[in-house]
Formats: sequence, structure tokens, C-alpha cells
Amino acid sequence: MASNHKPSAARPVSRGGIGLTGRPPSGIRPPSGNIRVATGMPPGTARLGSRGGPIGTVGVLSSQIRVADRPVTQQGLSGMKTGMKGPQRQILDKSYYLGLLRSKISELTTEINKLQKEIEMYNQENSVYLSYEKRAETLAVEIKEFQGQLADYNMLVDKLNTNTEMEEVMNDYNMLKAQNDRETQSMDIIFTERQAKEKQIRSVEEETEQEKQAAEGIIKNMPPEKQVKYIEMKTMNEKLLQELDTLQQQLDSLNMKKESLESEIAHSQVKQEAVLLHEKLYELESHRDQMIAEEKSMGSPMEERERLLKQVKEDNQEIASMERQLTDIKEKINQLNEEIRQLDMDLEEHQGSGRAGSAVMAHGPSCSVACGILPDQGTNPCPLHRQVNSQPLRHQGSPRNFFF
Repeated sequence: MASNHKPSAARPVSRGGIGLTGRPPSGIRPPSGNIRVATGMPPGTARLGSRGGPIGTVGVLSSQIRVADRPVTQQGLSGMKTGMKGPQRQILDKSYYLGLLRSKISELTTEINKLQKEIEMYNQENSVYLSYEKRAETLAVEIKEFQGQLADYNMLVDKLNTNTEMEEVMNDYNMLKAQNDRETQSMDIIFTERQAKEKQIRSVEEETEQEKQAAEGIIKNMPPEKQVKYIEMKTMNEKLLQELDTLQQQLDSLNMKKESLESEIAHSQVKQEAVLLHEKLYELESHRDQMIAEEKSMGSPMEERERLLKQVKEDNQEIASMERQLTDIKEKINQLNEEIRQLDMDLEEHQGSGRAGSAVMAHGPSCSVACGILPDQGTNPCPLHRQVNSQPLRHQGSPRNFFF
């Protein structure tokens, strides 16, 4: 039956022919080459899906080819990377790890030596940089001096080119010299003032340190209760100082904000009018609150009538007491005037009594009353003087004590 099939008239392979269990078409021959055939079966007699297994790896078309293994270069396709060949170490024993550790140690040693060399190089560069920096500072000072000299020479050349008179040059020189002398004197004054201030600061710091030491000694000598109280007060003081600092910062920020808002208001007419309206509104609200408070404090009409009557009675009593005091004061004033008139009459009677009387009149009536020296009575005080002394004016009441 197989001899009747012609090789040229092979049936075309259908889409479902490959991979199905059955005999492969006669037109397909197994590829030649180093292809391993399943053991136990003659070549060409294995069926797909039989005990021989599927022919999934047979042939070039069915091999798995990755494009990444054959990269394309400018000269064409490059060769595929082959794996390492030859026997590898199968057992990782102690010697393997010792060798690996020695290799790592050698790498670390070389890296440390490299870093040390870099550090030495950086240190040398740093020292050289410092020396160069000092040299640059000295050279900068020299450059400034040379620049000053160059400016002087340029000015001199300009003067020579412009045919400036020697007198004008000397005048400029004298003016600059006087200015330099003044600046030198001012610098000397500033330097002396600075030294004095530094000395004063040092003395104040020393005094402060002494005061601190004295305070510490006093604190150490205090009883434990007072020490505890002092520590509490100190912590409270520090806390209050911190709060004060925070509040001061807030105040500064608010002041800055106020200044910025005031500047904005100054440049805007609408904002100025709004500020005036807000102020007027605040005044009206305060007046309203005051009126509300007065209304709440006011009672009923009967209570108000009683309060007013009570106030009127108190005022009348106060007026009556003041009138009585005024009457008493008038009576005392009249009494005193009468006494003064009597004294004047007595003094007039003794005006022509001689030298003693003249002396008494020279010193005035107050001296005669105070001393009581009369020509007919000698050093004995007169009865009127005794009467006045028996009732001094300060015991009779003073008018100013009754004025309110």
C-alpha cells in the first residue's frame, strides 16, 4: 500500500495537520543531522502522540531562538555568547572561603592605601592652599598700595598734561594733607574711645561675675526650703522671660503689619474713608453699650423716685450742716474781731508812756501782745494777754477747716 504513493504528489499540509495525533504526511521527511531519535524505536516510525513522545524539539524551525542572543552590529551579526566550559568547583569548602576572604582583604587593603594617598595629597594641597591664601592677602595689600601710587602718578600726569600751575598742585596737596590729618585724629579719638569702652565693659563683666558668685554663695547658705523656692522662682522667671520674648516678637510683627497697613491706607482714599467709618462705628457701639448698661442699672419709676428722694434728703442734711458750720465760723470771726479791736484800744492807751511804749509800738501790736511788756506793769503780762493765751486761736476753730 505504501508503494502506490508517489513522492511528487504529496498532499499539502493542512492547518490542523501538525500537532494532531496521527501519521505525519508522507511528503515530510525527518530532518537529517545530529538529532537524537527516541530510543527503542526505529527512525521514522515514531508517531506523534505515541510512546515515543511528541517531537517538539526536532528540527530547526521548532528550536527556540532569541533575537537578543544574536545582536546586529555595523559589520553584521555577531556571534552568540557561549557559556563557561570546563569543570567548575562542586564543593565550597573552607579553603574556598579562605581564598575568597583573602582576595577581598587584598582588595580592601589596596582601596585603603589608595584613600590614604588621596588624603595625603589633599592635606598637602590644603597646606599649600593656606600658604597661598596668606600670600594672596599680602599681595592684595601690596596691590592696593600700588593702586594708590598709580592713582597718584596718573593724577600727576594729568596735571602735567593740562599745564596746571605748581601752586594749585601744592594747594591740593595741602588740602588733602589737612583732610588726612583730621581723619587720623578722628580715628585716634575713636580708637581711644573704643579702648575706654572695652575697659569699661571688662570692668562691668568682672563686677557681674563677682555679683553672680556672691549670689551663688548666698543661695548655698540659704535653707533648703528657700533654695527650693528660689529654684521655682528662677524657673518661673525664665519661663516669663521666654513668654516676654515671644510676645515681643509678636508685638514687633504686629507693629510691622500696622506700618504696612498704614502705608497702604495712606495711598488709598477708599481705605481712609473705611477707617473713618470703622472709628465712627466703634464710637457709636461704645455709646450704645453705655446706654444699655445705664438702662439695665435703672430700676422701676418708684425705685428711681425713692432714690432721688433719698439723695435730696442727704443733700439737704449736708447743706444744713454746712450752714451751721458757717454760722459758727461767723460767730468765731466776730469774736476774734472784737478781741482784736479791744487789743487795739489798749495799745492806743499806752502809746505815750515813754521809751518802753515806743519800743513796743515799733515792734507792732503783735510783739506787745506776745511779750506782755508794758511800762506800768513791767515784765508781767497784761490781763488781755493772759486772756488771749487762755483761749488761743487754734483752739477756737479755724475757718478753713469748714470749707469743702
